[in-house]
Amino acid sequence: MSLSMTGYGQSVVDFQGYSISFEVKSVNHRYCEIVFRMPREWALFEDSLRRAVQSRIGRGRIDVYINKENNGESQGAVLNHAMVQAYLQAAEDLKSYGITGDLAVRDILTLPDVLVTPSGLSMDEAQQKLWNDALLQGLEQALEGLVQMRSREGAFLAKDIGQRLDRLQQLHREMTELAPEVPAEYRKRLRQRIESLDDGSLAVDEHIFGMEVALFAERSNVDEELIRLHSHLEQCRELLLQKSPVGRKLDFLIQEMNREVNTIGSKANHLTLVNRVVEMKAELEKIREQAANVE
Repeated sequence: MSLSMTGYGQSVVDFQGYSISFEVKSVNHRYCEIVFRMPREWALFEDSLRRAVQSRIGRGRIDVYINKENNGESQGAVLNHAMVQAYLQAAEDLKSYGITGDLAVRDILTLPDVLVTPSGLSMDEAQQKLWNDALLQGLEQALEGLVQMRSREGAFLAKDIGQRLDRLQQLHREMTELAPEVPAEYRKRLRQRIESLDDGSLAVDEHIFGMEVALFAERSNVDEELIRLHSHLEQCRELLLQKSPVGRKLDFLIQEMNREVNTIGSKANHLTLVNRVVEMKAELEKIREQAANVE
């Protein structure tokens, strides 16, 4: 079943005195782009979290928001002494450029990473694994909600595209039936035109007349285009049943169908057939808009 690229999922995990909230949002995108927004001290877990997202999502822009709040059971923020020393040393070095002034306590406390939670300090291997597992658990729960929403939306998209493919196949059948009539109608019109211009002085060469009709029939023949169009329509139906990402393949097939339809329209000198071409192009454009959100 095709998946939509639009979805949302959230979850909350309690761990070591913190309430950790996860939000995952996805929208359509040509490739798979994952953006994390989370506390800086968790940057070492980003690769692991990214792999978890990639294992569930094949295509789209995915924004992952991870935040934490003290639920009253954890220790409060503590001073990051190493960072304070680094800021003080930097302030001292700036004096060599003629910059004067002193850092007040309130100034230092507002600097990034001066106050950190215990989890933001250096962790040993065992602690890192515990935090990594906790973050993965919360992310997996949020991803499950996201995938379910993408699946529901994908089912609606597939249904709509399927109905439009039904209409395209009906138009294709009508065009297939009309195509053989094009040379016959041209022959009839050409004969009528010659007769309307004939004042008795024209000697119509039937051989030349037949050659003209044959050349027109060759130029207006759209059998190959109709065969390829039928093949593309069948491939589109097969793609909608696959579980792997098919959006880019679907987009390619729509482009190919547009090309075949344009060729038919330029070759066919037949009003009814051209009207079918216009209607088919309109349906293809609607499918293209829907397919833009298929994973």
